[in-house]
Amino acid sequence: MPLSHHITPSFWNRDDMKSHFKSLFNYRKLWRFAVLLTLGVSLLPLLAVAVIDYTITETAAEQETVLRTSRLVSNTRRIIDAFFDERLHALMFIAADNTMPDLAYESRLWDVLLHLQGSFGGFVDIGVIDANGLQLNYVGPYNLLGRDYSKQDWFQKTLQKGTYISEVSTGFRGVPHISISVRKDLPGGEFFILRATIDTDRFNQIVKGLYLASRGDAFIINRDRVLQTPSRNHGDVLTTIDLPLPPWSASSEVIEIKGESGRLLSIGYAYIHRTPFVLVIVKDRDELLSSWHSSRRSLLGFLFISIGIMVLVLVGVATMLVNRIHLADLRRVQALRQAEHASKMASIGRLAAGVAHEINNPLAIIGEKAGLMKDIFVFEGKYAQDKRLMGLADSILAAVERGGAITKRLLGFARHIDMSVKSVDVLEIIKECLEFLHKEAEFRSIEINVQSDENVPVFESDHGKLQQIFINIFNNAFAAMSEGGHLNVHITPGEGEVVVHISDDGCGIPKEDLGHIFEPFFSTKKGEGGTGLGLSITYGLVQELGGRIEVESTVGKGTTFHVHLPTTRPPKKE
Repeated sequence: MPLSHHITPSFWNRDDMKSHFKSLFNYRKLWRFAVLLTLGVSLLPLLAVAVIDYTITETAAEQETVLRTSRLVSNTRRIIDAFFDERLHALMFIAADNTMPDLAYESRLWDVLLHLQGSFGGFVDIGVIDANGLQLNYVGPYNLLGRDYSKQDWFQKTLQKGTYISEVSTGFRGVPHISISVRKDLPGGEFFILRATIDTDRFNQIVKGLYLASRGDAFIINRDRVLQTPSRNHGDVLTTIDLPLPPWSASSEVIEIKGESGRLLSIGYAYIHRTPFVLVIVKDRDELLSSWHSSRRSLLGFLFISIGIMVLVLVGVATMLVNRIHLADLRRVQALRQAEHASKMASIGRLAAGVAHEINNPLAIIGEKAGLMKDIFVFEGKYAQDKRLMGLADSILAAVERGGAITKRLLGFARHIDMSVKSVDVLEIIKECLEFLHKEAEFRSIEINVQSDENVPVFESDHGKLQQIFINIFNNAFAAMSEGGHLNVHITPGEGEVVVHISDDGCGIPKEDLGHIFEPFFSTKKGEGGTGLGLSITYGLVQELGGRIEVESTVGKGTTFHVHLPTTRPPKKE
């Protein structure tokens, strides 16, 4: 099959349904108009969209840089919070777990310091200070035993708050350090303070470990804008910087200012809880937007490429839309034909019911009179021995009985034309349908074989729709077979379904037509009276019942239909 057959849309060269669509759209003209119109009006909108996209993308990129800076500041603040919290709580636990006499022993205090260094790290020394501010016990690298801290700012604040984290200072050590102190109250109003010093190098590593661009900077200052950690651009510890400091806020903040070099800076601030520290992260705005600047240079190239892609997409979309219109018109005509077919079937049902009733009345009279004549012959004995006359009476009665059976089948067919959901036996329905074709099968010497496996369930379904499904398939099978053919029906139970396999040994369906047999108006019997609606209607009826239908066919060997019917009723569509 040539490639053009697969590429060409269904509405382009389909001539088999022209008679149904002469009054509808000219699909080729509609397709050309859609393609030319969309291409004509698309270039200006594309340029407008490019400009708008440029503006929006630039704004979004700027907002993203602010968001990333704010996120980095917030995450780093949480790390620093955790760093001080775990060490503060460790001191609080030690103070609560030990008495002042215990901590007065130097060996005991050394054990505490070694455990702190091994568990948390960053601790340099530890000391015990009494209520008068005198350091009663101390272990560490400095000679601080007996020092008086009563006038120190950290001592006063520890008395007030119970705990205190100091800013970086040199103090008696003469080197920058951070101290954490905890007050423990004793009976009688007495108390002592447990104070430890944090290694500033360990503290600095938290800030140094941040991933920043080449012009980025991160450091910590106090409320007086004095550096508490070294800064790449502003100097060493305890240097005062001139960056603006926003007022205290519980959340992170990002501001943009112009630096000394004239470049825009994006600065993120975060106040560290329960400490005098402020985390500051400085980023060069142009450096943050470098990736966007690179993509901006590609925008023009993308614009030209997109125009080419647009042509392909618009042609494809126009083809798809016109094709859908074409298919919608097909479905509309199919729906009209199905409604016409249903109306005809209902009329046939009413006609069959009327004919059956009209025939039943004279048949009943004929049967009654023939029976009376036979009784009279027997009672009087005059013609009782006349085998020829008695045989004629019996023939009349047999013919009346056969006519009654035929009218009963007509009445049954008429009764199931309308929607009727009830318990059905598929085998009985198939036998009812084959009764209508019995004479044709005898005339054409077609052998019919019906089999049903055990445990085929009785289930609820539409009796009339099942009749119509099987009659349509049987009619197709009879049309495909020559005299002396075979029709085999096999009913099998499945998981939640009943499957009916209907096979014939007729002419078969060509492979290229097999995928189209359920399409409306498609017929392999062109010129022979085929409408192309039988299997389309059958497919729709099976779908309405919640089932599915499959077909296998080999040219010259025959065709098999597999009808899958669910044993549970499908939910009603809204």
